[in-house]
Amino acid sequence: MKIVENLTFDAERALYNLIDATVLNCTFAGRADGESALKEAQNITVENCRFSLRYPFWHVSNFKLRNCILDEGVRAPIWYSKNGEIIDSEINGVKCLRECDNIAVIGSKLNSDEFGWRCRDIYIKDSEIASSYLFFQCKNLEIDNLKMEGKYSFQYTENVKITNSDFNTKDAFWHCNNVTVENTILRGEYIGWYSKNITLKNCKIIGTQPFCYAENLTLINCTMEQTDLAFEYSSVSAEVKGEILSVKNPKSGKITADKIGEIILEDSIYENNCEIITRKQPINA
Repeated sequence: MKIVENLTFDAERALYNLIDATVLNCTFAGRADGESALKEAQNITVENCRFSLRYPFWHVSNFKLRNCILDEGVRAPIWYSKNGEIIDSEINGVKCLRECDNIAVIGSKLNSDEFGWRCRDIYIKDSEIASSYLFFQCKNLEIDNLKMEGKYSFQYTENVKITNSDFNTKDAFWHCNNVTVENTILRGEYIGWYSKNITLKNCKIIGTQPFCYAENLTLINCTMEQTDLAFEYSSVSAEVKGEILSVKNPKSGKITADKIGEIILEDSIYENNCEIITRKQPINA
């Protein structure tokens, strides 16, 4: 195993095609402003390093990134790579993770617009992500204890499992398929439009006009706050604790809540066959 230690690199492709190596306490920055420092590397561990140059991890396989800082200069840091771990690290470069496979992010803090586009088999745990567009067209995501700040998240995703998380977003889960969310706070606007097969269990949903044009939507033991005009043209099975501000033209299924402020059944272009029930005895929160 080769060891590269205590060095500074700024040349183009400084460690190109590095194989079976450990990179320790190195800095990737300098006047030469070289790109693609570790392109085509294989079987590498990168630890306690700092990166300020563009495109450092392209076409890299079998890598571990631990206790590293990738600052704002590291544009598109990890693309076309597979079988990697990002552990206890901080990444601030835009467009991190694109077309990647089998990547784990653990105990890390990421500030990266357009994070995680068109990736497969991604695992996130005990991390924070800030991203305007998060996880676009991804498949097979498993997420636990993620704090997320963003705008448009999980669009066109498929096979997603989320637990114990806290999301502050805008549009989320549009056109997604086969998503399970448990014990999570979802703050947003227009959550889950045009989706298929979403199940939310023990979740708090906050924000206007959620779950419209959804197919096979299931809510189990959830709460809904500031949620008006919910479920328009959706097929839904919802068990909600507390109040829904308003429900509008649900297409089919059954909605049960302690209180529904307003039920709007008018100007529908579809036949509405949804059963809507308010409980006689509210469930204790």
